[in-house]
Amino acid sequence: MKSGRPTGILDASEPTSPEIRAFQCTTERRAGGPGGGACYPRLVSRIWRCLALAGLVLALVPGGRAALGNGAGPRPISPAEQQFLERHWRMPIAPQGLAPASFAPLERSLAPRDCGACHPIQYEDWRGSIHARSMGPGIAGQLVEMARRDPAGARACLVCHAPLAEQSPLARTAAGLEANPAFDPALHREGVVCATCHVRGHQRFGPPPRPGAQGLRVRRAQLPHNGATYTGAYERAEFCAACHQFGPSGPRLNGKPLENTYEEWRTSPAARRGLACQNCHMPDRRHRWRGIHDPEMVKSGVRVTLALDRARYRPGQRLRATVTVASVNVGHYFPTYVTPQVVVRAVLLGADGQLIASTEQKGIIGRQVPLDLSREIADTRIPPGGRFVLRYDRGLEGPGLALRVTVTVYPDHFYTGFFAALLETGAGAGEADIRDALDATRRSPFEIFARDVPLT
Repeated sequence: MKSGRPTGILDASEPTSPEIRAFQCTTERRAGGPGGGACYPRLVSRIWRCLALAGLVLALVPGGRAALGNGAGPRPISPAEQQFLERHWRMPIAPQGLAPASFAPLERSLAPRDCGACHPIQYEDWRGSIHARSMGPGIAGQLVEMARRDPAGARACLVCHAPLAEQSPLARTAAGLEANPAFDPALHREGVVCATCHVRGHQRFGPPPRPGAQGLRVRRAQLPHNGATYTGAYERAEFCAACHQFGPSGPRLNGKPLENTYEEWRTSPAARRGLACQNCHMPDRRHRWRGIHDPEMVKSGVRVTLALDRARYRPGQRLRATVTVASVNVGHYFPTYVTPQVVVRAVLLGADGQLIASTEQKGIIGRQVPLDLSREIADTRIPPGGRFVLRYDRGLEGPGLALRVTVTVYPDHFYTGFFAALLETGAGAGEADIRDALDATRRSPFEIFARDVPLT
């Protein structure tokens, strides 16, 4: 820990590169400067400087399996784990350098498919994960223009979206940003790859082996890539904090960091039960990182209940209904970040089964912000162990009425508005990618609760 903060989190007192300083949203761009100009909307520079560090935000969400905790609270971080995290998450990640001469081509490779030759389960999990899509069309489309007009800003986005030095087209030298001779375009497109967490200087690192693992009985020199160095840091929430928590100099709205997931967890019932991020997002060490886009994962984290003040109603009586969304297995705020939104709706259906639009009432669960991230409009997120309540109170004016209640998750709510605004103002050479990203956000909503209740 440094100054009471988790290791791996950027601190204003630590020396940082110009990209990291931009990354922390500590500088403002003037119109006409590298990030401004009439041809490329200033909206992009501001939003992506603030969202980049949480670029994996779509993976951040509720975690179930509360029973996994041992009730003892998080184990204190050891000095060795602390030192490892400080070295491991020194951003930007340094180039791997030359691989040992004894390494075969497969051992030298940083490509996930090559890791999958010996780790097929982990590779298949990763392929379907949000980490594998962190360089999807949404960010790729924006980087086309950012790379030309604001190369330092574009490089800053990669610190979490494609963190390896070999994934960046530019490298910082004494003369400034120059073409990176180690750049691998194919690796660049693969986002957060296996090596992001497991390889430094061509050395492999990972969590302590399971009891009875085969590698424990073989000398490291006889193992592929000289085996691995093991540390319990991989099982700690602090390991994830490097990309999933803003530091003191990062952007804040209404006095709260724009991304505060680690701190939300640290004070949660899950932390007190000894649960870390990995318990819920990597159960049994699976590399799926399921989150807000996964209906079953979301359902495992919350409980929705509907209560009416009576069993049946007559025309002319008043309906009083309560919809409660309780956070029962979420280790941080639900949702943790500004991009998702959860909408609770209640509306009457007529005798013909059609919605009576004038009777609709809805409540929003989320951290509501404008597209320029200039302020916090409202924060109705559910804290760990808390709940959100929608109270529906309406007179029933005729026979055959029913109440419809739904809870809908919009995982990409903010991005839907952002991409639409970007296309309207001009997305430049990345327009095709931005359109694809917008279409994907519009397809992502799903219901976690839907019920029709006959009334009269």
